[in-house]
Formats: sequence, structure tokens, C-alpha cells
Amino acid sequence: MPELTRRYLVMTMATDGPFDMKDPEAPFVLKPWKDPAALRALATYREHCYPELAEELGAWLKEISSGPTVRGGVGARNEQHMAAKAQSRAKAAAVSRSRPKVKMKVAERKIQKKKRKRSTRSPGR
Repeated sequence: MPELTRRYLVMTMATDGPFDMKDPEAPFVLKPWKDPAALRALATYREHCYPELAEELGAWLKEISSGPTVRGGVGARNEQHMAAKAQSRAKAAAVSRSRPKVKMKVAERKIQKKKRKRSTRSPGR
């Protein structure tokens, strides 16, 4: 029996309505073909669900990844946000790597050297 099944018929409404966060039966729709954030959410879900469903989700993710890049309105905005976030992380990492290490003073090196010598002796001496 397939694990990925269609259970709901979701239609676009003529006008946007408020989402009822207290309704436990309300479906929340993600479009992984059109939204990179939804694709990441689906991959995360796959990592935390039971094995049979995870296998089918993996096949679906592979199909989406091998297909053409299609973006919807929210997907395009999420893609821009994710790119900007990745770019700022890369800049922060580059800045933190470029700092030179502080050299130890001669006196500090001598103290560490003496400590090393003492620790090499056997405890019976």
C-alpha cells in the first residue's frame, strides 16, 4: 500500500481568508515544486517520519530536485531570503576567519614549557 496518498482536495479561494490556527483539522499547504523553503521543510519531515513514508518522500524529493526550477510568489520571496541569509553567513564566517591569532608572550611560553616537563615525570619519583 502506498504511503503517500491524496487525502484532501485543496482549491484556491476567490479571496484570501484568515487561517484558523485553532482548527486541528485545517490543512496547511506547502508547494515544494515552487518554494525552496517548502522543499527544505519536506526534507526535514522525511528525516522524522516512519521509514516507509520517508522512502516515498525521498523519491518525491529526488523527482523535484531533478526537475525544472519553478517559483511561485511566496517561493520567489523565500528564495531571495534564503540567498541573502546564506550570503550574510558567508560574510560573517570570512570575517571571523580573517582575524590573526594572538601570539603568547615569552614568559607565558616558558611557564607552559615548565608545566609540560613536570607532567612527564613518573608519579613515584
